[in-house]
Amino acid sequence: MKIFVAGLSYKTAPVELREKLAVRPARLRCHGCRLKLAGNLSELVVLSTCNRVEVYGVTPHVNGNIQRLFEQLSGSDFDFTPYLYVKEGAEAIQHLFGVTGGLDSMVIGETEITGQVKQAYQTAQEARMTGKVTNRLFQTALATAKEIRTQTGIGRGAASVGSVAVELAERIFDRDLSSKTVMIVGAGKMGEACVRHLAKKSARAVLVANRSFEKAQNLAGEFGGRAVEFEELLPALGEADIVVTSTGCPHTILSREDLATLMPARQNRPLFLIDIAVPRDIDADVQQINNVFLYNVDHLESIIRENVRLRESELVRCRTIIAERTAALMARFAPAPAPARETATRPHGSWALAGALTCSS
Repeated sequence: MKIFVAGLSYKTAPVELREKLAVRPARLRCHGCRLKLAGNLSELVVLSTCNRVEVYGVTPHVNGNIQRLFEQLSGSDFDFTPYLYVKEGAEAIQHLFGVTGGLDSMVIGETEITGQVKQAYQTAQEARMTGKVTNRLFQTALATAKEIRTQTGIGRGAASVGSVAVELAERIFDRDLSSKTVMIVGAGKMGEACVRHLAKKSARAVLVANRSFEKAQNLAGEFGGRAVEFEELLPALGEADIVVTSTGCPHTILSREDLATLMPARQNRPLFLIDIAVPRDIDADVQQINNVFLYNVDHLESIIRENVRLRESELVRCRTIIAERTAALMARFAPAPAPARETATRPHGSWALAGALTCSS
Protein backbone atom coordinates (compact mmCIF):
# COMPACT_ATOMS: atom_id res chain seq x y z
CA MET A 1 0.00 0.00 0.00
CA LYS A 2 1.20 3.52 -0.80
CA ILE A 3 0.22 6.97 0.39
CA PHE A 4 0.12 9.60 -2.34
CA VAL A 5 -1.11 13.05 -3.22
CA ALA A 6 -2.24 14.00 -6.71
CA GLY A 7 -3.47 17.43 -7.64
CA LEU A 8 -3.03 20.75 -9.33
CA SER A 9 -2.57 24.24 -7.91
CA TYR A 10 -2.08 27.86 -8.91
CA LYS A 11 1.53 26.88 -9.65
CA THR A 12 0.58 24.36 -12.33
CA ALA A 13 -2.84 25.42 -13.66
CA PRO A 14 -4.69 28.72 -14.33
CA VAL A 15 -7.94 29.58 -12.60
CA GLU A 16 -9.91 28.59 -15.73
CA LEU A 17 -8.78 25.01 -15.21
CA ARG A 18 -8.90 24.91 -11.41
CA GLU A 19 -12.53 25.92 -11.40
CA LYS A 20 -13.42 22.84 -13.47
CA LEU A 21 -12.41 20.72 -10.47
CA ALA A 22 -13.47 22.95 -7.58
CA VAL A 23 -15.68 21.14 -5.05
CA ARG A 24 -18.00 23.05 -2.73
CA PRO A 25 -17.68 22.03 0.95
CA ALA A 26 -21.21 20.61 0.94
CA ARG A 27 -20.25 18.26 -1.91
CA LEU A 28 -16.91 17.03 -0.54
CA ARG A 29 -18.41 13.96 1.12
CA CYS A 30 -20.31 12.87 -2.00
CA HIS A 31 -17.40 13.43 -4.37
CA GLY A 32 -14.99 11.75 -1.96
CA CYS A 33 -17.06 8.58 -1.80
CA ARG A 34 -17.18 8.39 -5.60
CA LEU A 35 -13.43 8.94 -5.91
CA LYS A 36 -12.68 6.28 -3.32
CA LEU A 37 -14.61 3.71 -5.32
CA ALA A 38 -13.38 4.86 -8.74
CA GLY A 39 -9.73 4.86 -7.66
CA ASN A 40 -9.82 1.68 -5.57
CA LEU A 41 -8.54 3.66 -2.59
CA SER A 42 -8.57 2.29 0.93
CA GLU A 43 -8.37 5.80 2.45
CA LEU A 44 -9.05 9.24 1.01
CA VAL A 45 -9.13 12.98 1.78
CA VAL A 46 -10.09 15.59 -0.85
CA LEU A 47 -8.82 19.16 -0.42
CA SER A 48 -10.44 21.85 -2.60
CA THR A 49 -9.61 25.56 -2.22
CA CYS A 50 -9.44 28.53 -4.57
CA ASN A 51 -5.77 27.77 -5.21
CA ARG A 52 -5.63 23.97 -5.31
CA VAL A 53 -7.53 20.72 -5.72
CA GLU A 54 -5.73 17.71 -4.24
CA VAL A 55 -6.53 14.07 -3.56
CA TYR A 56 -4.69 12.35 -0.70
CA GLY A 57 -5.12 8.60 -0.76
CA VAL A 58 -3.83 5.19 0.20
CA THR A 59 -3.83 2.57 -2.55
CA PRO A 60 -1.92 -0.52 -3.74
CA HIS A 61 -1.24 1.06 -7.15
CA VAL A 62 -0.80 4.79 -7.73
CA ASN A 63 0.04 4.87 -11.43
CA GLY A 64 -2.83 4.46 -13.85
CA ASN A 65 -5.54 5.73 -11.50
CA ILE A 66 -4.76 9.43 -11.37
CA GLN A 67 -6.32 10.69 -14.61
CA ARG A 68 -9.43 8.62 -13.89
CA LEU A 69 -9.77 10.30 -10.48
CA PHE A 70 -9.76 13.77 -11.98
CA GLU A 71 -12.11 12.80 -14.80
CA GLN A 72 -14.50 11.60 -12.10
CA LEU A 73 -14.03 14.81 -10.13
CA SER A 74 -14.66 17.08 -13.11
CA GLY A 75 -17.39 14.96 -14.71
CA SER A 76 -15.58 15.20 -18.05
CA ASP A 77 -12.94 13.44 -20.13
CA PHE A 78 -10.62 16.47 -20.16
CA ASP A 79 -6.95 15.43 -19.98
CA PHE A 80 -5.59 17.02 -16.79
CA THR A 81 -2.31 15.08 -16.96
CA PRO A 82 -0.09 18.00 -18.13
CA TYR A 83 -1.18 20.06 -15.11
CA LEU A 84 -1.05 17.41 -12.39
CA TYR A 85 1.65 16.59 -9.86
CA VAL A 86 1.87 13.22 -8.12
CA LYS A 87 3.94 12.59 -4.99
CA GLU A 88 4.31 9.40 -2.96
CA GLY A 89 5.55 8.36 0.47
CA ALA A 90 7.77 10.85 2.33
CA GLU A 91 7.48 13.34 -0.54
CA ALA A 92 3.67 13.30 -0.21
CA ILE A 93 3.93 13.79 3.57
CA GLN A 94 6.28 16.74 3.20
CA HIS A 95 3.95 18.26 0.62
CA LEU A 96 0.94 18.05 2.94
CA PHE A 97 2.91 19.51 5.85
CA GLY A 98 4.03 22.38 3.62
CA VAL A 99 0.49 23.00 2.36
CA THR A 100 -1.01 22.92 5.86
CA GLY A 101 1.64 25.27 7.21
CA GLY A 102 1.03 27.78 4.42
CA LEU A 103 4.41 27.29 2.76
CA ASP A 104 2.89 26.26 -0.57
CA SER A 105 0.20 28.97 -0.61
CA MET A 106 0.03 31.91 -2.99
CA VAL A 107 0.58 34.06 0.10
CA ILE A 108 3.33 32.24 1.98
CA GLY A 109 2.40 31.73 5.61
CA GLU A 110 -1.33 32.44 5.20
CA THR A 111 -3.43 30.91 7.94
CA GLU A 112 -6.72 30.13 6.17
CA ILE A 113 -5.31 27.02 4.50
CA THR A 114 -4.78 25.34 7.89
CA GLY A 115 -8.50 25.60 8.62
CA GLN A 116 -9.35 24.38 5.13
CA VAL A 117 -7.14 21.31 5.54
CA LYS A 118 -8.71 20.62 8.93
CA GLN A 119 -12.22 20.89 7.48
CA ALA A 120 -11.36 18.60 4.54
CA TYR A 121 -9.92 16.01 6.93
CA GLN A 122 -12.89 16.18 9.31
CA THR A 123 -15.33 15.81 6.41
CA ALA A 124 -13.50 12.71 5.18
CA GLN A 125 -13.27 11.30 8.69
CA GLU A 126 -17.00 11.79 9.35
CA ALA A 127 -17.75 10.02 6.05
CA ARG A 128 -15.53 7.10 7.15
CA MET A 129 -13.14 7.67 4.23
CA THR A 130 -10.02 7.92 6.40
CA GLY A 131 -8.13 5.21 8.28
CA LYS A 132 -5.06 4.70 10.44
CA VAL A 133 -2.67 6.15 7.89
CA THR A 134 -4.56 9.30 6.88
CA ASN A 135 -5.74 9.94 10.44
CA ARG A 136 -2.18 9.98 11.73
CA LEU A 137 -0.98 11.89 8.67
CA PHE A 138 -3.47 14.75 8.94
CA GLN A 139 -3.30 15.00 12.72
CA THR A 140 0.46 15.35 12.47
CA ALA A 141 0.12 17.87 9.64
CA LEU A 142 -2.11 20.10 11.78
CA ALA A 143 0.24 19.80 14.78
CA THR A 144 3.20 20.68 12.54
CA ALA A 145 1.40 23.75 11.19
CA LYS A 146 0.85 24.95 14.76
CA GLU A 147 4.54 24.43 15.53
CA ILE A 148 5.51 26.44 12.46
CA ARG A 149 3.26 29.32 13.51
CA THR A 150 4.62 29.49 17.05
CA GLN A 151 8.32 28.93 16.34
CA THR A 152 8.87 31.00 13.17
CA GLY A 153 7.91 34.38 11.75
CA ILE A 154 6.36 32.95 8.60
CA GLY A 155 3.04 34.65 9.39
CA ARG A 156 4.31 38.23 9.30
CA GLY A 157 2.42 40.74 7.14
CA ALA A 158 -0.60 40.04 4.91
CA ALA A 159 -1.52 36.44 5.56
CA SER A 160 -4.50 35.58 3.34
CA VAL A 161 -5.99 36.14 -0.08
CA GLY A 162 -8.66 38.22 1.65
CA SER A 163 -6.13 40.56 3.26
CA VAL A 164 -4.20 40.88 0.01
CA ALA A 165 -7.45 41.76 -1.79
CA VAL A 166 -7.89 44.63 0.66
CA GLU A 167 -4.27 45.64 0.15
CA LEU A 168 -4.98 45.79 -3.60
CA ALA A 169 -8.01 47.99 -2.92
CA GLU A 170 -5.73 50.36 -0.99
CA ARG A 171 -3.27 50.49 -3.86
CA ILE A 172 -6.02 51.32 -6.31
CA PHE A 173 -6.98 54.40 -4.28
CA ASP A 174 -3.51 55.38 -3.07
CA ARG A 175 -4.00 53.79 0.35
CA ASP A 176 -6.97 56.02 1.18
CA LEU A 177 -10.32 54.26 1.52
CA SER A 178 -11.83 56.90 3.81
CA SER A 179 -14.10 58.28 1.06
CA LYS A 180 -14.84 54.95 -0.63
CA THR A 181 -17.69 52.47 -0.34
CA VAL A 182 -16.70 48.83 -0.45
CA MET A 183 -19.10 45.96 -1.08
CA ILE A 184 -18.45 42.38 -0.05
CA VAL A 185 -20.46 39.75 -1.92
CA GLY A 186 -20.45 36.49 0.05
CA ALA A 187 -20.53 36.29 3.83
CA GLY A 188 -18.36 33.20 4.21
CA LYS A 189 -14.87 33.05 5.70
CA MET A 190 -13.25 34.96 2.85
CA GLY A 191 -15.90 37.68 2.98
CA GLU A 192 -15.51 37.92 6.74
CA ALA A 193 -11.73 38.21 6.40
CA CYS A 194 -12.16 41.07 3.92
CA VAL A 195 -14.58 42.93 6.18
CA ARG A 196 -12.21 42.54 9.16
CA HIS A 197 -9.35 44.06 7.20
CA LEU A 198 -11.52 46.81 5.74
CA ALA A 199 -12.75 47.76 9.20
CA LYS A 200 -9.13 48.51 10.10
CA LYS A 201 -8.67 50.65 6.98
CA SER A 202 -11.49 53.11 7.76
CA ALA A 203 -13.47 52.62 4.57
CA ARG A 204 -16.32 55.16 4.43
CA ALA A 205 -18.96 52.45 4.16
CA VAL A 206 -19.05 48.65 3.90
CA LEU A 207 -21.94 46.82 2.26
CA VAL A 208 -22.40 43.06 2.66
CA ALA A 209 -24.52 40.99 0.25
CA ASN A 210 -25.23 37.31 0.67
CA ARG A 211 -27.89 34.81 -0.37
CA SER A 212 -28.65 34.37 3.33
CA PHE A 213 -29.73 37.86 4.37
CA GLU A 214 -29.41 36.85 8.03
CA LYS A 215 -25.70 36.06 7.52
CA ALA A 216 -25.23 39.35 5.72
CA GLN A 217 -26.89 41.18 8.60
CA ASN A 218 -24.77 39.41 11.21
CA LEU A 219 -21.51 40.16 9.42
CA ALA A 220 -22.41 43.73 8.52
CA GLY A 221 -23.68 44.44 12.04
CA GLU A 222 -20.48 43.19 13.61
CA PHE A 223 -18.46 45.83 11.79
CA GLY A 224 -20.92 48.70 11.47
CA GLY A 225 -21.72 47.95 7.83
CA ARG A 226 -25.02 47.56 6.00
CA ALA A 227 -26.59 44.32 4.79
CA VAL A 228 -27.96 44.08 1.25
CA GLU A 229 -30.55 41.61 -0.03
CA PHE A 230 -28.93 39.42 -2.68
CA GLU A 231 -31.76 40.26 -5.09
CA GLU A 232 -30.79 43.93 -4.69
CA LEU A 233 -27.16 43.30 -5.57
CA LEU A 234 -27.14 45.20 -8.87
CA PRO A 235 -28.81 48.38 -7.57
CA ALA A 236 -26.47 48.35 -4.56
CA LEU A 237 -23.47 48.18 -6.88
CA GLY A 238 -24.38 51.69 -7.90
CA GLU A 239 -23.08 52.87 -4.52
CA ALA A 240 -19.86 50.89 -4.48
CA ASP A 241 -16.37 51.89 -5.56
CA ILE A 242 -14.77 48.51 -4.88
CA VAL A 243 -16.52 45.14 -4.95
CA VAL A 244 -14.89 42.01 -3.52
CA THR A 245 -16.72 38.79 -4.44
CA SER A 246 -16.12 35.46 -2.68
CA THR A 247 -19.28 33.38 -3.01
CA GLY A 248 -19.46 29.62 -3.36
CA CYS A 249 -21.76 29.81 -6.38
CA PRO A 250 -21.07 27.21 -9.10
CA HIS A 251 -21.72 29.85 -11.79
CA THR A 252 -21.05 33.54 -12.37
CA ILE A 253 -23.29 36.05 -10.61
CA LEU A 254 -22.28 39.18 -12.54
CA SER A 255 -22.28 39.30 -16.32
CA ARG A 256 -21.16 41.86 -18.88
CA GLU A 257 -24.81 42.67 -19.59
CA ASP A 258 -25.45 43.35 -15.89
CA LEU A 259 -22.64 45.87 -15.63
CA ALA A 260 -23.27 47.44 -19.04
CA THR A 261 -26.75 48.30 -17.74
CA LEU A 262 -25.41 49.50 -14.39
CA MET A 263 -22.61 51.84 -15.47
CA PRO A 264 -24.78 54.63 -16.99
CA ALA A 265 -26.74 54.77 -13.71
CA ARG A 266 -23.39 55.23 -11.92
CA GLN A 267 -22.54 58.04 -14.34
CA ASN A 268 -19.64 55.81 -15.42
CA ARG A 269 -17.74 56.24 -12.15
CA PRO A 270 -14.85 53.75 -12.04
CA LEU A 271 -15.81 50.36 -10.60
CA PHE A 272 -13.11 48.05 -9.33
CA LEU A 273 -14.02 44.38 -9.04
CA ILE A 274 -11.84 41.91 -7.11
CA ASP A 275 -13.05 38.36 -7.72
CA ILE A 276 -11.39 35.94 -5.28
CA ALA A 277 -13.89 33.12 -5.82
CA VAL A 278 -13.20 29.81 -7.56
CA PRO A 279 -15.27 29.13 -9.61
CA ARG A 280 -15.21 32.80 -10.56
CA ASP A 281 -18.14 35.04 -9.69
CA ILE A 282 -17.69 37.57 -12.49
CA ASP A 283 -17.54 37.07 -16.25
CA ALA A 284 -14.08 37.93 -17.56
CA ASP A 285 -15.47 40.00 -20.43
CA VAL A 286 -16.76 42.74 -18.08
CA GLN A 287 -13.31 44.25 -18.57
CA GLN A 288 -14.44 45.34 -22.02
CA ILE A 289 -16.77 47.89 -20.43
CA ASN A 290 -15.33 51.37 -20.05
CA ASN A 291 -14.27 52.23 -16.46
CA VAL A 292 -14.79 48.67 -15.19
CA PHE A 293 -11.62 47.05 -13.86
CA LEU A 294 -11.51 43.37 -12.89
CA TYR A 295 -8.93 41.45 -10.86
CA ASN A 296 -9.13 37.74 -10.00
CA VAL A 297 -7.07 35.53 -7.70
CA ASP A 298 -4.32 35.17 -10.27
CA HIS A 299 -4.01 38.95 -10.57
CA LEU A 300 -3.03 39.18 -6.91
CA GLU A 301 0.29 37.59 -7.75
CA SER A 302 2.34 40.80 -7.92
CA ILE A 303 1.36 41.78 -4.37
CA ILE A 304 1.90 38.25 -3.22
CA ARG A 305 5.45 38.21 -4.60
CA GLU A 306 6.30 41.14 -2.35
CA ASN A 307 4.94 39.27 0.67
CA VAL A 308 6.97 36.25 -0.33
CA ARG A 309 10.19 38.25 -0.17
CA LEU A 310 9.35 39.35 3.36
CA ARG A 311 8.80 35.79 4.51
CA GLU A 312 11.49 33.92 2.59
CA SER A 313 13.98 34.30 5.40
CA GLU A 314 11.77 32.04 7.56
CA LEU A 315 11.36 29.26 5.01
CA VAL A 316 14.55 27.42 5.97
CA ARG A 317 13.42 27.15 9.60
CA CYS A 318 9.95 25.99 8.52
CA ARG A 319 11.34 23.35 6.18
CA THR A 320 13.65 22.07 8.89
CA ILE A 321 10.64 21.53 11.15
CA ILE A 322 8.77 19.78 8.34
CA ALA A 323 11.73 17.51 7.54
CA GLU A 324 12.04 16.52 11.20
CA ARG A 325 8.33 15.81 11.58
CA THR A 326 8.27 13.83 8.32
CA ALA A 327 11.18 11.65 9.44
CA ALA A 328 9.55 11.10 12.82
CA LEU A 329 6.25 10.05 11.22
CA MET A 330 7.97 7.68 8.82
CA ALA A 331 9.93 6.16 11.72
CA ARG A 332 6.80 5.79 13.81
CA PHE A 333 5.21 3.50 11.25
CA ALA A 334 8.36 1.65 10.21
CA PRO A 335 8.27 -2.07 11.15
CA ALA A 336 10.68 -2.95 13.94
CA PRO A 337 13.44 -5.45 13.04
CA ALA A 338 12.57 -8.99 14.04
CA PRO A 339 14.30 -12.38 13.92
CA ALA A 340 13.54 -14.42 10.82
CA ARG A 341 11.63 -17.00 12.87
CA GLU A 342 9.15 -14.31 13.98
CA THR A 343 8.42 -12.96 10.50
CA ALA A 344 5.55 -15.34 9.83
CA THR A 345 3.76 -14.34 13.02
CA ARG A 346 4.13 -10.56 12.72
CA PRO A 347 0.70 -8.90 12.88
CA HIS A 348 -0.49 -8.13 9.36
CA GLY A 349 -1.79 -4.68 10.31
CA SER A 350 1.67 -3.47 11.37
CA TRP A 351 3.20 -4.36 8.00
CA ALA A 352 0.26 -2.96 6.07
CA LEU A 353 0.43 0.40 7.79
CA ALA A 354 4.18 0.64 7.43
CA GLY A 355 3.98 -0.14 3.73
CA ALA A 356 1.41 2.55 3.23
CA LEU A 357 3.92 5.19 4.24
CA THR A 358 6.87 4.00 2.18
CA CYS A 359 7.77 4.66 -1.42
CA SER A 360 8.73 1.06 -2.19
CA SER A 361 7.43 -0.24 -5.48
